[in-house]
Amino acid sequence: MIDAIIAMAPADGGGGGGMVSTLIFFALIFLVFYFMILRPQQKRAKERQAMLDSVKKGDRVVTTGGMHGKVVNVDEKTILLDVGDNLKLKFDRTAINVITREGSSE
Repeated sequence: MIDAIIAMAPADGGGGGGMVSTLIFFALIFLVFYFMILRPQQKRAKERQAMLDSVKKGDRVVTTGGMHGKVVNVDEKTILLDVGDNLKLKFDRTAINVITREGSSE
């Protein structure tokens, strides 16, 4: 019985290599995760923020709800849209989905 337990014990010096290969494996998984998911998501967030910061009076926009309108006034956190027939609605800036500049076709 004792001979069987001794035979199943790992050889000296063999246990450290498994730990290093496991750490390298997890580091590679993290790098793939970062470059495939996190980095592109951060890039899209920066592009969206730049688009929201560039909204100005006279721009034609489409909100996330599908409302089309022309920007009449821009505040720090809100915009005022003229949606037709002199009807003006106030939206949060983050509700803007697409900006089409004045003079471009919709």
